[in-house]
Amino acid sequence: MNLTAEEKQFIREHAADDTNKLLLGARKYPQLDVPFLVDQILSRRQIREKLPSWYANEDLVFPAKIAAEQCSSERTALYKQRLVSSSDTLCDLTGGLGIDSYFFSRKVSQLTYIERFPVYCEAARHNFQVLGADNITVRNENSVDIVSDLPEVDVFYLDPARRGEGNKRVFALSDCEPDLPSLLPRLLQKAPRVIAKLSPMADLQQTESLLPGTVAIHVLSVRNECKELLFDIRRETTVSTPLIYCVDFTAAGTERSFTFTGEEERNVPLALAAQVGTYLYEPNASILKAGAFKSVARQYGVEKLHVSSHLYTSNSLVGGFPGRTFQIENILPFSNKVCKSINQEIPQANITVRNFPLSVDELRKKTKIQEGGDVYLFATTLSDGEKVLVVCQKISNI
Repeated sequence: MNLTAEEKQFIREHAADDTNKLLLGARKYPQLDVPFLVDQILSRRQIREKLPSWYANEDLVFPAKIAAEQCSSERTALYKQRLVSSSDTLCDLTGGLGIDSYFFSRKVSQLTYIERFPVYCEAARHNFQVLGADNITVRNENSVDIVSDLPEVDVFYLDPARRGEGNKRVFALSDCEPDLPSLLPRLLQKAPRVIAKLSPMADLQQTESLLPGTVAIHVLSVRNECKELLFDIRRETTVSTPLIYCVDFTAAGTERSFTFTGEEERNVPLALAAQVGTYLYEPNASILKAGAFKSVARQYGVEKLHVSSHLYTSNSLVGGFPGRTFQIENILPFSNKVCKSINQEIPQANITVRNFPLSVDELRKKTKIQEGGDVYLFATTLSDGEKVLVVCQKISNI
């Protein structure tokens, strides 16, 4: 599966070209497998931002474009390294492109990669050799069929496939492959620990109820977009309510995290703001996904604008808030009169809606405010039910 110098040159020269035209013009390159090389180009486009170290290596090959679409990012794969120790042995039951296997292998002592598709295994063997990952054993098998023959390891890791018939996306655990709730008891008989990467669309509470033994849930977002849910499940545990780690990797490369438990969230009193203060706070996507609405308010001393708005305020600036921070410049009532004239003063703004009857597109149409600029406009509802437009300037690096 080694790429020849000519193939690598083709990929390099046509990296930005229209791939449909390349396929139509395949006759120009009789000595090359153009469909295969087009897949390499498309795959490399997929990983350019999320896997920079793999993108920089011209010797790596990709078995299918969809594998590059679905694989973990470098940031999230590196985060998963923290969940294991150097003495651990690990078995990846759903190897895929091998991103998680590779990054886990840089931390654990031994790793077994299992994948049912031969072409993926062939690519994985090649890539692991290119990367010098000599502590990985590749097995071309369906892990569900060989549970009794799985290796004795400290940790099983799996990322159930979230596509059903016709390549349609599915989110219910029972619809994914393998069916983790059914498989889990058998896995925990073989290993004391299972780490599962699940869809960011999954409901945390419902999923936790389906996966007994969960001791921790990691909600990972990259550039404020929720990407992964990681469930850490143990054979033996005294934990009654799992710790929930909300982690966001910012565009600047920094990491902000917030930790709480579902029990804490349920027992924290709701702090509602009687009025909007000087500053506005919007939690990052991980916190919103995890539902840490009251816990984050208590920890940072801010107040919620409304029980359902998920925006917060304070009179004094709070540093280190896990999300975006804004200084409020004006608060306008949401009315037809205001909407008709607001674009004269604010012709351009970044609009967010929270607990509001209109979508962003509907509000833009109504106000005729164009997208972009330095002004941030939050359309939301206050604790007394009043609907308002909050005009802000973003505060960075606090």
